[in-house]
Amino acid sequence: MTTTAPAPLDISALLSDGTHLIGGEWVPARTKSTIDVVNPATGAVLARVPRGTAEDIDDAVRAAEEALPAWRDTSPARRGELLYRWAELVREHDAAINELEAVEVGHPVGPSPIAARLTYLAGKADKILGHTLPTRSPDVLGMTLREPFGVVGAIIPWNAPGPMTVFNTAPAMAAGNTVVLKPAEDAPLTALYLARLALEAGIPPGVLNVVTGYGAEAGAALPAHPGIRKMSFTGSPATGSAVMTACARNLIPLQLELGGKSPQIVLPDADLTKAVPAIVRSIVMNSGQVCAAGSRLLVASSLHDQVVETLAERFRAVRVGLWHQQVDMGPLINARQEKRVLDYLAIGREEGAEVVVGGTKLTEVPYDSGYFVEPTLFDRVRPEMRIAQEEIFGPVLSVLTYEDEEEAVAIANGTRYGLTASIWTQDVSRAVRLARRVEAGQVAVNTVGDGGPTGSIGTPFGGYKNSGFGRSMGPDAVEDWTQVKAVIIDAGS
Repeated sequence: MTTTAPAPLDISALLSDGTHLIGGEWVPARTKSTIDVVNPATGAVLARVPRGTAEDIDDAVRAAEEALPAWRDTSPARRGELLYRWAELVREHDAAINELEAVEVGHPVGPSPIAARLTYLAGKADKILGHTLPTRSPDVLGMTLREPFGVVGAIIPWNAPGPMTVFNTAPAMAAGNTVVLKPAEDAPLTALYLARLALEAGIPPGVLNVVTGYGAEAGAALPAHPGIRKMSFTGSPATGSAVMTACARNLIPLQLELGGKSPQIVLPDADLTKAVPAIVRSIVMNSGQVCAAGSRLLVASSLHDQVVETLAERFRAVRVGLWHQQVDMGPLINARQEKRVLDYLAIGREEGAEVVVGGTKLTEVPYDSGYFVEPTLFDRVRPEMRIAQEEIFGPVLSVLTYEDEEEAVAIANGTRYGLTASIWTQDVSRAVRLARRVEAGQVAVNTVGDGGPTGSIGTPFGGYKNSGFGRSMGPDAVEDWTQVKAVIIDAGS
């Protein structure tokens, strides 16, 4: 493990301290107030960003309104070309982007899907299609057009600010909308830097605006603004409900992604040499602060002892450390999230679950200045326990056992969430049957998520039940930011 820190990232060379992007200009908040952005591994202040309020949101919406006519009327091919230039700049500055996100979120520096996903979305800009419609007369032509909504808003969380910026802005921009983005106050730097690269790529001023600030101030003002025509939100169910209420007042559509309690079902014939490492990676990646983390492990009773023993070995081998080290996971994002995870560890013990590995805060050097919690494996977990029902958003895996397939499905579907699921089996018929029966927006067999760099391309992402509605990242991601207009032309004399 690397013990010597590399030269610190020069954030001042990437971003102007204390400014956010409105109408192509880097400006401070109207109030001139700022928020410290802190490295969660060390407690050091990385930079300051504006503490935006409703006034800043209003400025950004007005800038987006001013930019809308020209951007909407830009040819789809040209919009795609500009987005592709953005992707090329992202690829060119990949190392700086990855390190910037690592220091503000706390996860180890690693590869990012941003450039590849942005390239994919750029290619969809000129493939937005309408339909011709049958008519009752040869002199009449019927058709549908897909047009942008106008000025749209997006609120993204702190756990993956780089990908979230792209997933929530590029599809809307490709469709001809202009965007106001509000990143989380804990990790806004990557979003600001990506916006800077968008400007450098030639995307016109005002097409992408980024307003930083607290959720109760800038965030709440965005969906409530009368100039916003559609919203996307990724975050907690409680905040999502508040955003949905604001959208309902203004009668605008909303795309929601609200987290999960994703099951991983290990069937008796599963290949454990493949399953166990992937299961552990799924829950320790980004310290478990991933909405799709496989936090519930459903194991056939005949395999229970073997799986728990193997998992315990893997958990003990997880390397925890700083972002620049060769480690598997870093700290939690802040003190509030650390307390949340530690509280759930206490709740699990109180409910009767057994801690097999982990279960405590790391306090020795070099962890003493950050928010480090051990990766934790709970056994003897019952479906009704809070640690099996509620999203912890930390490196905590709960093991539950089942006797037959019916019970496995019942447990898997027995939470209010339905974001992702994984099924581990070598029996194709069982895999197909369970994939159909599990209530989740994305089901993976013998892998997790979309399979990573070797998996499927353009996989739609979104949830069932309280995990939200709408899909991002898929082949329809751009079309989802359009509305349908019917046109009927009577060419008869």
